[in-house]
Amino acid sequence: MFVLGDLLWAVAKLVDYVLWAYLWVIVIRALLSWVNPDPWNPIVRFLHQVTEPVLRPIRRRLPMSGIDFSPMVVILAIYFLQWFLVRALEDAAVRLR
Repeated sequence: MFVLGDLLWAVAKLVDYVLWAYLWVIVIRALLSWVNPDPWNPIVRFLHQVTEPVLRPIRRRLPMSGIDFSPMVVILAIYFLQWFLVRALEDAAVRLR
């Protein structure tokens, strides 16, 4: 059973790293929105393509008041997933060892 525990621990760490990377992509996207970069820049296009499928549905449901709070909602959701999902996977991995 320890192999399954180690596998689950590795999955938990991988999910944690992916969530941290996506958090930084969201932060960079939010910061870039303040400076209005060139929309044809490949980095800006990549950031837009990666974040827009997550931000768009949240943006539709939030009341618009001139400030886009969708990145903040996504960041809070990422923190929740890190606190709940990753820790639950880690706890399950420890129990299997």
